[in-house]
Amino acid sequence: MDTSTIIWIIVAVVIVIAVIVIAVVMTKGRRRAARVESQRNTAAELRRDAYETDIERREREADAARAAAAAKQSEADAMRAQVESERLARESAERDAEAQRLREDADHRLRKADALDPDVDDGRRDAERSRADSGDRTDTPDARGTRDRTGEPPTDHPDSGHGRHA
Repeated sequence: MDTSTIIWIIVAVVIVIAVIVIAVVMTKGRRRAARVESQRNTAAELRRDAYETDIERREREADAARAAAAAKQSEADAMRAQVESERLARESAERDAEAQRLREDADHRLRKADALDPDVDDGRRDAERSRADSGDRTDTPDARGTRDRTGEPPTDHPDSGHGRHA
């Protein structure tokens, strides 16, 4: 082979190597640009996910705060209901005590009236007192069929015009 052919082969090899080097350098730049762009896109996606996660976190915190407020409101309502229940129980007990006092006062007056009334039979008065103490006030003289010491119907019958009325 002559020298000029060898020179042409060397020149061709150098040109091929230069083309390969240029292609590699250009491809490397594009790959680097593509990698940088990919990293930018990945970073943007991570930021978007973080933002959405932060929004979801805030929504859940708001839901938790609402639930806590509702629980406190329910607790306050329950406390108000308990206080109202206790107040009503006290009021009921006071009214019951007042009714008992009035009942005792009325029974005392009736016993006093019976003691003063000459038409009331003493034996019957004792029986009525024991019934009054036991709370049995549904009997009427006619329903009992009792008679006083003389054998006559009781004189305090509502139709008799005198005595205590049942």
